[in-house]
Amino acid sequence: MNNQMIGSLAFLLGVVIAILAGAGIASFAPSVAVWVPLVLVVLGLVVGFLNVSNKDMQPFLIAGIALIAIGIPGAALSTIPVIGILMVKILSAVSTFAAPAVLVVSLKAFYNLSKASLK
Repeated sequence: MNNQMIGSLAFLLGVVIAILAGAGIASFAPSVAVWVPLVLVVLGLVVGFLNVSNKDMQPFLIAGIALIAIGIPGAALSTIPVIGILMVKILSAVSTFAAPAVLVVSLKAFYNLSKASLK
């Protein structure tokens, strides 16, 4: 299995776990719910290391920052009747998954910029 396939599977698995965790599925098994944030962070790191090429860094960082900003608890989404709170919980879990990937890619971009300035 190559790195691109592993990265793609990590992304898909991370999004699915984040949606299920945000929807409260993990709360039915408290012993599992404790591990969900750690799993999301590890999958986010895998995505950051394996999925984002140099040419895709800028769009990925813009999308990641926007996603994390929307996922901040207490955002305006919570005012939407019926589904607002659910949306905030799901986006919070997705942010837990996205933040490590954004960190890795931003460090890669920073490294590339500093390397280019030394030439």
